[in-house]
Amino acid sequence: MNQIYEIVWAHVAEKDLKEILGYIAIDSPANALNIFKKIKNKAASLYTMPERCRIVPELKNQGITQYRELIVPPWRIMFRISDMKVNILSVLDSRQNIEDILLKRLINMK
Repeated sequence: MNQIYEIVWAHVAEKDLKEILGYIAIDSPANALNIFKKIKNKAASLYTMPERCRIVPELKNQGITQYRELIVPPWRIMFRISDMKVNILSVLDSRQNIEDILLKRLINMK
């Protein structure tokens, strides 16, 4: 029997999504709405078997294995499973240098 996980969006992930959609909406509000639905639906699908998603490769190379990602091309939804929750941590454009973005966020947390 599959366990059911609660999906929780971190403030920074919501901010990521708003920035993505704001940028897209400049040229096409309709496209921004479609992308919003696509990302939210994919993230919502994590309520069962979130372990099916791969470990974030850039972090895995550093020995950090608790973060996973779901790909919605060209975006990467990064999350962590904790207890019975899937914590959505970031929505990043895969065309950017993910390592730099994550490092900046880590530094800003201190």
